[in-house]
Amino acid sequence: MQTKPLMVAVVDDDSSMLKGLQRLLSAQGLVSEVFASAEAFLSSSAPARATCLVLDIQLGAMNGFELQRQLSDLGSNIPIIFMTAFDTEATRTLAMEAGCSAYLHKPFPARLLFEAIHEATS
Repeated sequence: MQTKPLMVAVVDDDSSMLKGLQRLLSAQGLVSEVFASAEAFLSSSAPARATCLVLDIQLGAMNGFELQRQLSDLGSNIPIIFMTAFDTEATRTLAMEAGCSAYLHKPFPARLLFEAIHEATS
């Protein structure tokens, strides 16, 4: 049985965060694609190919929760790791209710990201 190769998609409107995460994932031998907006991610082929989505909550026109709802409405079951610099109890609750695989508060240690990706894709 052939398994789907691991591809991590990252959506964040902070270009330095995107570059840093892409380098970090690459250094660990993970293939990734990065997107500066939820709309850019949705208009690409990545939703059908991604094994895991690392998703910022605070984005531009469409936030991370809205993207998660759209993916769910489309029948996607891609595991989502939410990340945010604006950690509140309400945000954590919304993320957990949305069924996220993990919730990371920026800045976070690389180890936590890799553990979350491993857990989400196992």
